[in-house]
Amino acid sequence: MTYTGKVTTGGPADVRELGALTIAKLSVGPMDNNAYLLHCTETGEQVLVDAANEAPRLIELIGAAGLSTVVTTHQHGDHWQGLMEVLKATGARSLAHAADADGIPDVDETVADGDTVRVGTCSLDVIHIVGHTPGSICLLYNDPNGTPHLFTGDSLFPGGPGRTTNPTDFGSLMDDLEAKVFGRLPDETWFYPGHGNDSTLGTERGSIPEWRVRGW
Repeated sequence: MTYTGKVTTGGPADVRELGALTIAKLSVGPMDNNAYLLHCTETGEQVLVDAANEAPRLIELIGAAGLSTVVTTHQHGDHWQGLMEVLKATGARSLAHAADADGIPDVDETVADGDTVRVGTCSLDVIHIVGHTPGSICLLYNDPNGTPHLFTGDSLFPGGPGRTTNPTDFGSLMDDLEAKVFGRLPDETWFYPGHGNDSTLGTERGSIPEWRVRGW
């Protein structure tokens, strides 16, 4: 089956096989949050990006392989409603950026820009993006057999950056996106946001000046 990244709340996961890493995308909860289960095909280790909601569905997706880690992309409550139940069921450790950790109910360890989160033999690079929240992070998987894959939380969506509430935060978010994401990664980079459909950096890159002008 061909991966599209189009999922609906209550519907099945969409699964993408990259060789060393498998990505299962599931929409959960009333705010159509995306949760991503990453599975190392060599070791079977699994990492969940955002235990956003509907913990029973997330636990069913995780299955018998178990879960080593949950990474929460930022502190907003719609991204961790299922966290406590998932942690209790799986014994996984909980990671988040230090600047957002106080807003998340259970964080075992904090991460910072440039850190690495392991998924078996695969690795995710932590990219700290300030603006949507102080401790928002993206996670980058550099597929050795293909294009980069980026999990952006609510920092970047098809059509623009994540929501901010003042010009200072908007400027910070745009500066970090341009320097750490668009300035670092190629057009073919596929990104997976916290809500809605996926996109590529190349699809969005030409709109950056428009985003700057409109202020959102």
